[in-house]
Amino acid sequence: MKKSDIVYEIERKVVTCSNWRIGLTHEPEERKTYWAETKRLDVKDWLQWETDSLTDAQEIENYFINKGMRGGTGGDLPTNKTIYVYIF
Repeated sequence: MKKSDIVYEIERKVVTCSNWRIGLTHEPEERKTYWAETKRLDVKDWLQWETDSLTDAQEIENYFINKGMRGGTGGDLPTNKTIYVYIF
């Protein structure tokens, strides 16, 4: 999905960024399970989008973190795998 479309979808869903967490992953179901079972966080409002590139995903993540969304940049994600942006 195009970066601008993902940003639009997130902005349409999220009223206050501080109530949401954003992240990047190659394995969205595994990551969702991690947040729910290991960190005991509520993931009922989980949404995810497949991005066109790691660069697009990182730019989306940075954009929303700078708007107050919880999350952190970093991690070592290879560019040759499908990358997802997720929020919950």
